[in-house]
Amino acid sequence: MIEMKSVYKVYDNGVTALDGVDLNIDQGEFVYVVGPSGAGKTSFIKMMYREEVPTKGKVYVNKVDVGNIKERNVPYLRRDIGVIFQDFKLLPKLTAYENVAFALEVIEENPRKIRRKVMDVLDRVGLKHKARFVPAQLSGGEQQRVAIARAIVNNPKLIIADEPTGNLDPDTSWEIMKIFDEVNASGTTLVMATHSKEIVNTIRKRVIAMEKGQIVRDEHRGEYGYED
Repeated sequence: MIEMKSVYKVYDNGVTALDGVDLNIDQGEFVYVVGPSGAGKTSFIKMMYREEVPTKGKVYVNKVDVGNIKERNVPYLRRDIGVIFQDFKLLPKLTAYENVAFALEVIEENPRKIRRKVMDVLDRVGLKHKARFVPAQLSGGEQQRVAIARAIVNNPKLIIADEPTGNLDPDTSWEIMKIFDEVNASGTTLVMATHSKEIVNTIRKRVIAMEKGQIVRDEHRGEYGYED
């Protein structure tokens, strides 16, 4: 599913974000990425959806060498990847329905299928009754559920979540994690960068710990291992 071979990332300012990363993630795994700020977590996950490319080494997603893929083919790679951010990144003037539908419109999905898929996925995240609400009318947790709906509406093979509960209260965070667990149980690979010790230690999954651009720990059913 995801393979990294001796991956280095050095930015123009000389900062080394990734320093010889080797990794394999199989289809269907749920993986937490943890570590202190500046450890390289964001660069690490951006490699997976080709927001960044390695300075040296190879990154494969679904057997595609993402570092060598042509720019015009990047949208096709991302059709099988859903990305969820801490700050939601919803389009403020669009309704919940329209935000989710947009993800299908850009890949030219059949218009008749769009309504069925969007309403089904909003129902799945518990927001069918708020399909006509714009983001400003929704709570933070509801906005994050819209973002999740947008990420999963095309049934991607991979979900990448960057601090998805970072701006949410504890109760809402657990609601979001329940959705993630259900998505993963359906066979979708889920990679989640997080600083939440409680979530990692309660919902035990594979834990990859990063420090100074390197993987220092890789444990199945691991613990967070850092102070919040």
